[in-house]
Parts: sequence; C-alpha cells; structure tokens
Amino acid sequence: MAHVKGTGWLILVLRVALLLAIIVPGVIAVLVLRLAEPFFFDRHRPWTARLQRWAIWAGLHVIGLRYRREGRPMQSHGAVVANHASWMDIFALGAGQAITFVSKAEVAGWPGIGFLARLVGTVFISRDPRQADAQRNQLKAELDAGRKLLFFPEGTSTDGMRVLPFKSSLFAAFTDLEAGLRIQPVTVVYVAPDGVEEPRFYGWWGDMDLGPHMLQVLSRFPQGGVRVIYHEPISVSDYPDRKALARALEAKVRSAMPPEAALPG
Repeated sequence: MAHVKGTGWLILVLRVALLLAIIVPGVIAVLVLRLAEPFFFDRHRPWTARLQRWAIWAGLHVIGLRYRREGRPMQSHGAVVANHASWMDIFALGAGQAITFVSKAEVAGWPGIGFLARLVGTVFISRDPRQADAQRNQLKAELDAGRKLLFFPEGTSTDGMRVLPFKSSLFAAFTDLEAGLRIQPVTVVYVAPDGVEEPRFYGWWGDMDLGPHMLQVLSRFPQGGVRVIYHEPISVSDYPDRKALARALEAKVRSAMPPEAALPG
C-alpha cells in the first residue's frame, strides 16, 4: 500500500475528482464526435485528436507535474519512439502533440485502462508472427490517415533512469511501409519532487502494482517535473535494415538521458 499521510489524502481526492471531471465528459464527447467525424473527414479524426490532446494537457496540470518541452514535434505524419518509464508517459508525450498510441495487445483487456485506450484510438499489436501482415496493413492505414504513431521500442517500462536496448523486431513493420517515412526519437526525463530521496519516484516498472504507484504520485504535493526532448526525425530509408534503424534511434534517445536530471523551477 502506498504511504499516503495527512493532507496527501485530501490532495489525492481533489485530483481524482478533477481528473474524473475531465475524463467522464471527455468520454461522452469522443463517443459523439466519433459518430460524426466519418461524415466530414473520412478516416481522419481532427476533432477527437484535439479533444484528446486538450484532455491530456488538462490532466497534466491537475496532477501538477511541471512540464518542459525541448525541440519541436515533427509536423508530418510518421512514427514517434520514446523511452518508457511510467503510466505518466501518456501525459508527458500526449501533451506535446496529437499522437496515436501503439500498445501491446494485452492492454486492451485491462479494466478501465483498456476501455480508455480503445476509445482514444490506440493501435494494439500482438507478438504473434502470424498477425504480422495484418498489423502492417493496420499501421499503414493509420499513417495514410495522417496520424503519428507512438510506440515504446524497449518493450517494457523502466525506472526512468536508463534506456533499455530497443527491440528491432518492432521496426519491421515500418521498414517497408512507404518511401520517405520518418521516425522521431523522443527522450522523456522525469525529475523527482523536491525532498524526495528516491530519484526513480515516477518510474513504474517490473512487478510494481499500478494502484499503489498512482496513489503515491497523485497524493504528492508539490510535484516534480518532466522534460520531453524532441530530436530531429530520421528517415527509415537511410538505414539498411531494421537493426541499424533501431540502434540509431536508441542512440538518439539515450543521448539526452543525463546521469542526474535537473529541471529549472
């Protein structure tokens, strides 16, 4: 059980109430807009994309995490890859640009989270090689609709203090999708709140339970911060194969991971 004491419970209740005040109307609005968008934009979803980004941005402010963006998100469609440290990555990465999350298939069955993930258009991929062609076609359809696909090549979350080797198999679907496809590497660096000795405060990894970690984060005041560093996009066609592509992207993401992150006040 997370250690929540004193005013922490009041802060927790207030934040959860405000988050629900964002999520519940947002869910209703998305359901309505999803019915209307195909009549005006075919497979494009400009209304729900803007709504999703606004909701994530609002949620980030409710949580109280200080946010700093470095570099610029690419404007064209393509893919975005980032290191994966926490469930907080949804807020850190979704606040900077309209993106479509790519997640492992198991997430679709998670209570509550699975429903929200499906609602915002998350693309679920399986490790079953028999589904490779179908998933490649699905990713191509998303790109053709002008979306940016965000996925985490480490394949799992970490403590936020390191970058694990990128799994090159996750890039197989991108190496033969289209000429000129670009992928933007992004580094996410969390900074623990003042007075917290554990620098991995925001990291959620291994066999850590989600509930207690969320209680710990949402009850904290004041919060720490997050730096989101956008590197220059690279062209898939510049690399001979998926392994070389994975190594290049991993090196870019790793290059901005400082030994001790610092965030100006």
